[in-house]
Amino acid sequence: MRLKQNTLQRPAFQLSPPAEDYLEHLYMRDVEGSDESFTEPDDRTLDELLRLELVRYEEGRVMLTPAGQEQALGAVRRHRLAERLLHDIMNVHGRQVDEAACEFEHSLHRGIDEHICTLLGHPKTCPHGRPIPPGRCCGARKGTSEPAIVPLAEMRPGERGAIAYLSTTQQETMQKLMALGALPGAPVSVIQTFPSVVFQVGQTQIALDKSLAQDIYVRRIQE
Repeated sequence: MRLKQNTLQRPAFQLSPPAEDYLEHLYMRDVEGSDESFTEPDDRTLDELLRLELVRYEEGRVMLTPAGQEQALGAVRRHRLAERLLHDIMNVHGRQVDEAACEFEHSLHRGIDEHICTLLGHPKTCPHGRPIPPGRCCGARKGTSEPAIVPLAEMRPGERGAIAYLSTTQQETMQKLMALGALPGAPVSVIQTFPSVVFQVGQTQIALDKSLAQDIYVRRIQE
């Protein structure tokens, strides 16, 4: 399945939390190819999705309709943004992240998710490394508040902060960054941004090209 990822629309209806959760599972199964097992919905939840024409039966299997794909994409985006917020801003870790995000995500409607996305610097992945579908705010790169977490490549000389997370699913890149001392929680200060990004971690100065510096997200210290 191919989805248009930058045209998320606000729903004209409010789904129940179990319905949103089930759409997320279908998205991960059919779009991302996840092999995680999940509990089938109860009759009430399935009837809700069928009535709204968000799912259909195809050869005895529940499948997303085009409208269901759009709603599922939004649900996945809200869940992973909630995980990122809880992990990076509220310092919630481990199993608690997913459990809390499951409850929190259902309240991120009516543009709240865009404000959170902007606050976090438009992250590309959740704490588990899964992609966060981009929203309209990601294309515009603007919002009502100054991002609290930004890619190192977008910081200015003299700015300081602490590394929040490394946004890469490439094991080789992850190992290279960590070997250089770019570890979550490490304090950093930016020295220069052109032609390469030079920053200091502890007593060590590190120079990276912008593509690598784009994978390091920093919680900025507001001077």
